[in-house]
Amino acid sequence: MDTVVDADYLVIGAGAAALAFVDTLIDHADVRVVLVDRRHAAGGHWLDAYPFVRLHQASPFYGVASTVLGSGQVQQTGPEKGLHERAPAAEVCAYFQRVLDRLTTSGKVSFHPNCEYLGERVFESRLTGRRTQVAPRCRIVNAHYISPDIPAHTPAPFAVADGARVMPVNDLLTITDAPSQFVIVGSGKTATDTGVWLLRNGVDPDAICWVRPRDPWMLNRALVQPDPAIFMGMGADTMAAAVAADSPDDFFLRLEAAGVVLRIDVTVTPTMAKTPVIAQWEIDLLRSVQNVVRLGHIRGVQRGRITLAEGEVTVAPDAVVVHCAAPGLKYPPLIPVWGSDEITLQPIRAGFPCFGAAVTGYVEATRDDDADKNRVCPPSPLPDTPTSWARMQVVGSRAAASFMAEPDIKAWADTTTLNPVRIPPERVADPLVLAAVERYRSQVGAGLARLAEFASLT
Repeated sequence: MDTVVDADYLVIGAGAAALAFVDTLIDHADVRVVLVDRRHAAGGHWLDAYPFVRLHQASPFYGVASTVLGSGQVQQTGPEKGLHERAPAAEVCAYFQRVLDRLTTSGKVSFHPNCEYLGERVFESRLTGRRTQVAPRCRIVNAHYISPDIPAHTPAPFAVADGARVMPVNDLLTITDAPSQFVIVGSGKTATDTGVWLLRNGVDPDAICWVRPRDPWMLNRALVQPDPAIFMGMGADTMAAAVAADSPDDFFLRLEAAGVVLRIDVTVTPTMAKTPVIAQWEIDLLRSVQNVVRLGHIRGVQRGRITLAEGEVTVAPDAVVVHCAAPGLKYPPLIPVWGSDEITLQPIRAGFPCFGAAVTGYVEATRDDDADKNRVCPPSPLPDTPTSWARMQVVGSRAAASFMAEPDIKAWADTTTLNPVRIPPERVADPLVLAAVERYRSQVGAGLARLAEFASLT
């Protein structure tokens, strides 16, 4: 072994969740952390994201607890005037570099980029081949258990014949020959971002074909805002919709009527409910694309033709097929966050993964018993369908109730903008906030009970 280092924690991965965990951990415990990532810098998949991506949610909800992302400003111009700012990819990457600088200059964290974790507390430099052993006493933190797959590193999930032009979304910016048609492949947020980008850059809607195996439900960005009256109002509307609904599909239709969720085609009931965040202006723009193919997943692409599970379609011979079909969210089994040897970072509430990772870091720093930590922070599932979205809401709400019932956790959580239900001191007596909170409390018990029925939970 070339090097042996002593540390209390070996964190595998330096993406958003890992940084949120470490940031809070070192602020509440006197520990040494070794942070390892195969990429050249901190930031995880943001380092490989397509250049025109922005945060889907308001900037203050993302990042680490100690350092607010962005300036906290409301947009004054453009289609999202009145909504909180959303950082573009370059700003997010620069932010994570500042966070990393803070961590390493604390003297508690050492960062090892371009390194591959080999197991048994050993990692190897991808540049030099040198191996480093971390002390056996250190605890491993698995920060890549649910890391998303992205098109830049995931081959297209279908056969591509010679002569067919298929590219990941990242490569769109390299096009110089003005193809007569673009074919967007995928149903998720990457696909919607791609459609919006093409349309805003002058591509005619009729020159776009959208292969959309499943239609998605998406959250309305106007309500996912760091304003407690708005956010708690959305929670109240969600629970009220659940109380009145008689099925998961009926629940989502009621959410749509309340303005909580949006869909692109109002004639199609979506079957996908990963619920990324989108704005009404983006929905309006995407509705201009009329050539939508719903014949299942693609099996193969040939020049001028696409074969799908339920048929085939003809496309232009020079069509550019844009691969946006990476799986994205992963659905491994939920396991205890605190295992016998590893801490496995997972969601511990419905949505807002950075806040969940920060809470996990706080609990690790302030409690000694793993059984108690797991009691306080049980893992929560990620959603895919209306039924699994109901399950996420129930399990995530139970988990949030568990950790927010701890007075010290709640006191700390109320200090960070990552916490979506935080009420700033100056808004505690605000009549609009009080009314939203009361409305939520009056609905939440019956609402969660109905969602538990939909998800077949006790």
